[in-house]
Amino acid sequence: MSTEFQNEPFTNFSKPEDRSRMQEALVRVETALGREYAGRIGGEPAKGSMTFNSLNPAQPDEIVGRFPSLGPETVDRAVQAAWKAFETWQDVPAALRADYLFRAAAKMRERKFEFSAWMVYEVGKSWAEADGDVAEAIDFMEFYAREALRYAEKQPVTPVAGEKNELVYIPLGAGVVIPPWNFPLAILVGMTTASIVAGNTVVLKPSSDSPTIAEKFVELMEEVGLPAGVLNFLTGSGAAIGDPLVDHPKTRFIMFTGSREVGIRIHERAAKVHPGQTWLKRVAAEMGGKDSIIVDEEADLAAAVEGVALSAFGFQGQKCSACSRAIVADTFYNEFVERLAERTRKIQVGPPKDPENWMGPLINEGSLKKTLAYIELGKKEGKLVAGGKRIDRSGYFLEPTIFADIPPTGRLAQEEIFAPVLAVIRSNSWEESLAIANNTEYGLTGAVYTRNRQKLDEAKKRFHAGNLYLNRKCTGALVGAHPFGGFNMSGTDSKAGGRDYLLLVSQAKSISEKK
Repeated sequence: MSTEFQNEPFTNFSKPEDRSRMQEALVRVETALGREYAGRIGGEPAKGSMTFNSLNPAQPDEIVGRFPSLGPETVDRAVQAAWKAFETWQDVPAALRADYLFRAAAKMRERKFEFSAWMVYEVGKSWAEADGDVAEAIDFMEFYAREALRYAEKQPVTPVAGEKNELVYIPLGAGVVIPPWNFPLAILVGMTTASIVAGNTVVLKPSSDSPTIAEKFVELMEEVGLPAGVLNFLTGSGAAIGDPLVDHPKTRFIMFTGSREVGIRIHERAAKVHPGQTWLKRVAAEMGGKDSIIVDEEADLAAAVEGVALSAFGFQGQKCSACSRAIVADTFYNEFVERLAERTRKIQVGPPKDPENWMGPLINEGSLKKTLAYIELGKKEGKLVAGGKRIDRSGYFLEPTIFADIPPTGRLAQEEIFAPVLAVIRSNSWEESLAIANNTEYGLTGAVYTRNRQKLDEAKKRFHAGNLYLNRKCTGALVGAHPFGGFNMSGTDSKAGGRDYLLLVSQAKSISEKK
């Protein structure tokens, strides 16, 4: 595969043929709901004495899939199986490893609507959000396959008379991948396939809110003939298998995306050296954000309103990149709030099977309860100007919610809520806007709306975020174009979809031979 990487196009659901194909996929997937699945260890099914259900958040009495609640006793078996497979997988040429990803990407492209449909049911994604998730998963496989080929090429080193010198990248070993539920295909696929194509083997532990989508990816990799043990699959709670996987002395690396609290816990546990461990475990963690959009007094107000609305409420605000703080110039603060509230009231919320519903449900009851508590807090810290109520129907539906006049250091302005709740903060100057944007412990995404070139250039230097967007929304990073990862408590700045990402799961070996 020598063609240049290009991002997978998004589906245009306004086309009758694509709309029809998605509706057909939803019907097909609906007939497959409720099936029981097993984990995988060394290519063999892994079952437990207890199971748990993955539920449709738009209809919580509907079971999407049944999975084994595997326990600590399966962890050592899975890690050992991964190391056994590593013995041969590490020597497979990069071109052959990359070919598995190219073939998996091609099969996923053929079944794009089916994978999207699973996400509509299991995590409540709208058609467009699900389609974007699948496109990104395809992009990761295509991009990382090419990256593996690039790293396998002869690397430049300074010549020395009388010596033959070379630098080669070799895999780390057997690692653990712990993906989130909010991008249950894209991020899972990205972290897993980057590890595999670099020559490592993996134990994959998906979120208990989205194991079915993970299962469908594992099935896909089995279809393309990935050798047994290269990808092992364990389902269950973080306490039962997540901690033991991180603690295991033979775990070489951990790839994690999720909350700040869990990321810190993993980082702390991985730092401990256990008996029999002969390395320091490598951790790549993406841990969330509290992302701001600055609306400057010289902004295009209409564009800013639209950008904030899309960034704050896309996929119910359940993105680490979502705008949860709008920092608005005092000059037209009241007008902005009024126009944004009006725009937000036009958002249609309901079951995502219906393409007319732009927003679906929150992921689970716990998330809904937590968000409702934040809404009550927001009524004390600021002024409720839109939404704020649970929608009275089956499922975890919530109105898109806006609070104005939130203080920059208030809890609504500082704590990640991960829901469709936006804090609007008044700013009296450009300097104050930048200061507020940088006043959280996070640093993932951010955006600035202004027509002033000097301010845009200053933001490039002073707005401390891993992904900064100018005069556009702060969500929707594209593989290759916008390498994704944040600063500070947003994680280890592991730039997913970037040219240095495979370095996280590789190590460089320098070899010098005297002539």
